[in-house]
Amino acid sequence: MIVEALGYDFFQNALIAGMLVSIASGIIGSLIVVNRMVFLAGGIAHTSYGGIGLAIYFGIPVFFGATLFSLAAAMLMAYITINNREKLDIYIGLVWSVGMAIGILFIDMTPGYNVDLMSYLFGSILAVSQEDIYYMSVLLVIILFSVFFFYKDLLAVSYDSEYAALRGVNVKFFYTFILMLSALSIVMAIKLVGLILVIALLTIPIYLAIKLSSSLAMMMFLSSLFSILFTFVGLFLSYKFDLTAGATIIMVGACVFIIFLIYEKISARYLNR
Repeated sequence: MIVEALGYDFFQNALIAGMLVSIASGIIGSLIVVNRMVFLAGGIAHTSYGGIGLAIYFGIPVFFGATLFSLAAAMLMAYITINNREKLDIYIGLVWSVGMAIGILFIDMTPGYNVDLMSYLFGSILAVSQEDIYYMSVLLVIILFSVFFFYKDLLAVSYDSEYAALRGVNVKFFYTFILMLSALSIVMAIKLVGLILVIALLTIPIYLAIKLSSSLAMMMFLSSLFSILFTFVGLFLSYKFDLTAGATIIMVGACVFIIFLIYEKISARYLNR
């Protein structure tokens, strides 16, 4: 079954795209979880649907439109959360819902376009093209370079923002910067698991990696490995049983996570005896 699947170009593209997205989600997901930005990342993911709708309406590449809109949403959410923390959930919910509404309305207004909403909400990785892979590769290079170049500042802001500020680190800038990198990784993951399930990909591998790592760099590395494992296993299972790839990938990760929790509880009981 594995050899048969690997013989198809679309499956090869899916594996390559899955690996690229897994690396990005492992790295950025670690920053999101450590900085407690999961809710914000979810808001960006759903808001990015507005960029998809605008891209379809104006006839520009969907990935490009989603990228621009997601970056704008990330900067807006950063501004809101820095200046209006007491009403954070209200503003994020508003931006979230308005972004999705914009996307739906512009898709409805596109003449003669009948879009499959499920492909954007739950992913369509088996439809990844060579051009999509090139675009994902560019975004991943940007993410890798940014994290490598600013690693010490990102580390300081993530674990002790007050001390980082005393050292002269621009905490507000890096807070916004992390959200913008999150937007790039979310855009990459749209093809893999879709907007609805993207947060699971950005959190499940990270929660596992946290238990096994003692540094942010190791967390990023292990998270990427877990993401790649979940993606590859999920892809092969979805091919064999004719299931939606994105949902299958997330369920593989969820099953591993549950098994890990059970193992952890059992181990803790035996150690306490």
